[in-house]
Amino acid sequence: MLQFKLRQNPLNFAGIGLITIALPLLLSSCSGTNSNSKSNGKKTIAVTQIVEHPSLNAIRDGIKEELARSGFEADKTLNWQWETAQGSPSTAAQIAKKFAGDNPDVIVAISTPSAQSAIAAAPKIPIIFSGVTDPLGAKLISNLQQPGGLVTGVSDLAPIAKHLDLIQQISPNIKRLGVLYNAGESNSVSQVNLLKASAKGIKIVEATVSNSSEVATAAKSLVGKVDSIYIPADNTIVSALEAVLQVGITNKLPIYAGDIDSVERGAVATLGFNYKDVGQQTGKMIIRVLKGEKPGTIAVETPKILNLVVNAKAAKLMGVTVPEPVLKAAQKVIQ
Repeated sequence: MLQFKLRQNPLNFAGIGLITIALPLLLSSCSGTNSNSKSNGKKTIAVTQIVEHPSLNAIRDGIKEELARSGFEADKTLNWQWETAQGSPSTAAQIAKKFAGDNPDVIVAISTPSAQSAIAAAPKIPIIFSGVTDPLGAKLISNLQQPGGLVTGVSDLAPIAKHLDLIQQISPNIKRLGVLYNAGESNSVSQVNLLKASAKGIKIVEATVSNSSEVATAAKSLVGKVDSIYIPADNTIVSALEAVLQVGITNKLPIYAGDIDSVERGAVATLGFNYKDVGQQTGKMIIRVLKGEKPGTIAVETPKILNLVVNAKAAKLMGVTVPEPVLKAAQKVIQ
């Protein structure tokens, strides 16, 4: 039986992450302050985020709250800069170059492409990443316990095997599981490879996209070919999640997700972590660096607590009945 909270296997980076979407949008700045001056005696934090969506926004909010709790309050006792690339890797690179010129005390990179851009542009500035699944595969660092240099952070590694177990508990007759993802993202490819390796007795049917405008068509292409669809923590898909959910409702095809926010938006269930907690965990790490610790001596961290969340209303709309033991084990049931 599922339990309320489960601990992950530490630092098994074969999996997934919050990653980029390829949207041809212009740079959008949402900075609290754009001053790069340290003459006011305040520390300066520059946050770069690949795109806005609930999970990444929750990381940012958690960071901000944790910093404030330790006396680093944005725009009061802390110079806070934040910019989003709106899904464009080239814009992420422009943001990174701008931040390198601003010379903040710490650059915080939320997502893999933002972290890669920051490391390339600002090799002499401490960088803390968050929302990155595979920092080794992304070549952000070379060692998880002793990253070295000026880079460390918090990974959002998710338990793919446990997700499959949950799907089978709710949909016990499943034989074919569809997965939607952006094939141009290395983290998504790693995630799907892990899904295949963990899917004993279940055929994985892939549908790939290159941008969010293709998501609805890709979801419809799976109708009649699969018994359920799994949505990983892929920003391209998650940014257009409602289109996938509508396909699930129309065709009585259960949609499962890799993150809690997607379940709250209308997927059936997941076993995941709170991204605001990830942000707070990241904030604690930033504070250590602001107080003088070298990032390279701080081990990469992952979320330790997993929570079961079920959307009973979505399950009914998609023609699936959630077993009572699963409902009882859930930390949160959305009616």
